[in-house]
Amino acid sequence: MAFVGKKFPDLTVNAMNEMGDTFKLNILEEAKNNNKKVLLFWYPKDFTFVCPTELHAFQSALAEFEKRNTIVIGASCDTPEVHFAWLNTPKDNGGIEGVTYPILADSNRNLASTLGILDISNETYNDETGVVTVDGDNVTYRATYLIDEEGTVFHEGINHMPLGRNVNEFLRLVDAYTHVQEKGEVCPANWEEGKEAMQANAKGTAEYLASNVN
Repeated sequence: MAFVGKKFPDLTVNAMNEMGDTFKLNILEEAKNNNKKVLLFWYPKDFTFVCPTELHAFQSALAEFEKRNTIVIGASCDTPEVHFAWLNTPKDNGGIEGVTYPILADSNRNLASTLGILDISNETYNDETGVVTVDGDNVTYRATYLIDEEGTVFHEGINHMPLGRNVNEFLRLVDAYTHVQEKGEVCPANWEEGKEAMQANAKGTAEYLASNVN
């Protein structure tokens, strides 16, 4: 299900902070009440392999997101207790000790199901019994959502589980969307902060192509 251009689902989910406190968090309200953008990234599960590299990468870039008025939130379908154990595991043992942003614990999968990001490729329906079974862990893909200050999704992307994300690309997307908000211009291919944008009309496109494309 595509959510770009729509409000993020108004659902409240358990979350955990760096201190090990469990609390309720609503992504839509987090954006609107704080007048901030939100980057929400989902990963398959705690204590795995690619996942900690991503959580540490987002932590390393946290100050850059904060400069851009953007809150970073991680998410998986693990329980708060598993998150707590992982947060207390040192980095050199595959843990995420030192991560300071909140992590959703969507263990009932209400939000993941609403977003349609669970891996149900191995789901089987038994016609005789009416029972649906899943061969596997029923975890999420690496889905990422960028949400603006009004709670509207302006980017969503989904990677298969073996493919880690490029954190710098999300900084670029936040920069581009902020430029659109502030300047009213649109951002062409490979645009980065400081580069020329263009007017959203045929003349603007022609002028940009004439001066920027060989």
